[in-house]
Amino acid sequence: MGQMEGPSLPDTELLKVLRTMSLGRAVDERCMNLQRQGRLGFYVPMEGQEGAQIGCGWALEKGDWICPAYREMGVALTRGIPLSTILDQLFGNSADLSKGRQMPNHYGWRDHRFVSASSPIGTQIIHAVGLAYASRYKGEKVISVPFFGDGATSSTDFHSGMNFAGVYKAPVVFFCQNNQWAISLPREKQTKSTTLAMKANAYGFPGVQVDGNDFHAVYSAVKDARTRAIRGEGPTLIEAVTYRMGPHSTSDDPRRYRSSQELATWKARDPIERLKEELVTRGALTEADFDKMQEEVRAEVAQAVQQAEKVGPPEPRTLFEDVWARPIPQLQEEIQEFEELLKEGVIRP
Repeated sequence: MGQMEGPSLPDTELLKVLRTMSLGRAVDERCMNLQRQGRLGFYVPMEGQEGAQIGCGWALEKGDWICPAYREMGVALTRGIPLSTILDQLFGNSADLSKGRQMPNHYGWRDHRFVSASSPIGTQIIHAVGLAYASRYKGEKVISVPFFGDGATSSTDFHSGMNFAGVYKAPVVFFCQNNQWAISLPREKQTKSTTLAMKANAYGFPGVQVDGNDFHAVYSAVKDARTRAIRGEGPTLIEAVTYRMGPHSTSDDPRRYRSSQELATWKARDPIERLKEELVTRGALTEADFDKMQEEVRAEVAQAVQQAEKVGPPEPRTLFEDVWARPIPQLQEEIQEFEELLKEGVIRP
């Protein structure tokens, strides 16, 4: 696996990276607890994948398109999405830009070129290829990055997207987070390829495997792939080898299909601890500094959660917005019936 010998960024910036990774972990911990308490309906954690996500996000430019799956909290934070905005979507409150219509973790923000996530496996891959091809057609010097897991490399959309991108040299960086498990299916049972990166060979462009828990290795690989795409040399597939420490989602119990020994082995490779130790060794950070950072990010999350929970639910009448530019007669009848149900108290505002 590719790995850099030295730091990819100055220590002052790496401290910002470490804080972003820590913030993502703190959001994960709090949201998992909120779901267990019945205060949040659903959540998809990224614990263990912070190095891969933030390493990739840090290497991209503001205009690049992000096409996430449903686990890319780290990418959203790296993109500069305010934590309050993210939490509003998770709670589906009246401040949620999607008006409570998307399930938690299916967020998207057009102004940040962060495409709304969806549950079907791999669909974002072909969306990313289309965005990249259109961006090049318009003369924009940007790329698109679809994020997906190891299981998605066995999907038909993966094949379609990779094939089209290879033929037309679309400026795409395919970013696969190989976290070892496609929900409860281990990587070796869903594909027999020696590596996932080698799948790029069939489509005529490079595939690179990197240590996904090494921020520097991921950052460097994505930077190189982005430069290559902008030069018109076509796509790259990056396989970031990492591990999903938590469950697939709050609806999953990973103890039923993986061993505690496996989890312990990967916990010893924690990307946050890894970067922290590197900075401590170089004298750029002390243990006390790190502890203070953890306290600060947890306090930031707690305050943001408190604010998001104070916001009421979406106004019921928003149900009829964004359907037609001009309400058709049938919709007007439904609105009238809805208003009557509100008056009768059948539906609570």
